[in-house]
Amino acid sequence: MRRRSHSVAITTCQCEFLAWSPVATSPRQSAAKPLARWSAISSLVLLLIAGGAVAHAGWNLLLKRIGSSTPTVLWWINLVGAVLIAPLGIATLAAANFEWNWVLLAGLCGVFEVVYFLLLQRGYRDGDVSLVYPLARGTGPTLSVLGAILLLGERPSLVALIGVAVIIAGIGVISTAGSRTGTRAPLSSVLYGLGVGVMIACFTVWDGWAVGTLGLPPIGYFWMALVVQAILFTPFAIRGRNSVSTFRAHPGIITAIGLLGPASYMLALTAIQLSSVSLVAPARESSVILVALGGAIFFGEKHVVQRVIGSLVVVTGVALLAVG
Repeated sequence: MRRRSHSVAITTCQCEFLAWSPVATSPRQSAAKPLARWSAISSLVLLLIAGGAVAHAGWNLLLKRIGSSTPTVLWWINLVGAVLIAPLGIATLAAANFEWNWVLLAGLCGVFEVVYFLLLQRGYRDGDVSLVYPLARGTGPTLSVLGAILLLGERPSLVALIGVAVIIAGIGVISTAGSRTGTRAPLSSVLYGLGVGVMIACFTVWDGWAVGTLGLPPIGYFWMALVVQAILFTPFAIRGRNSVSTFRAHPGIITAIGLLGPASYMLALTAIQLSSVSLVAPARESSVILVALGGAIFFGEKHVVQRVIGSLVVVTGVALLAVG
């Protein structure tokens, strides 16, 4: 398997974006343009990050909206997503000189994602989205650090370890909401949220190795994983025998989730190419705050203040992880 590095491509993308200017400029204009161009890039990056966070929060709130969702719904979501980004995924793989062993790498990612979706579905069915989502998004980065230490030989800094501790504290704040009034969330909801976080850590470490170390093209890899997920969910759709009626019951929501999921990923990827992971990663986790608020606004979930505070703590911890 050939190792590839995307650093050259990213640097080229940044340089081309930064270097754009009219042919004729005065000395004063030339001096002012770097600042103007950087300001334009910063604004674009912020828009991309905000769009990615809203998209990610949006599809999770929509999945919660389908309260009685079944694995057949998950099959439709992944199928729609795979079809929508197929042209881009295929073009990316072709440009990168596709190798068949990439399918195996994306296949294991797909397995992790299937378990992730099943746990997420059960968590949203039985518990509050403002509980399950922040727990998952906080647990994932924390366990990813542990996995990177044990499996990839990475050595995080003290700041990163402090970030882990802060995330754990935030998880504690979220999971204990309502304990004083006797309305604490069921243990099953907490366990589902933590289980989703474990799956996030699994595919994060695996994806980091596949894309970062082995150099697979991110969008093509992501598309192959979507195809694998759709295939793995197919037995659920066949066994359910009502796949068409399932789509007819929620056509707009299923299509929106199938679109928003890939969109959130590609917006974040583009933002990283124009800036850095240390900026994008923590800012993207602002979606946990949006979901906590959305849970209260759209579903009347309780303990919103404590969960938003806990979500803010989690975002702070993720920011420390990124800086460290």
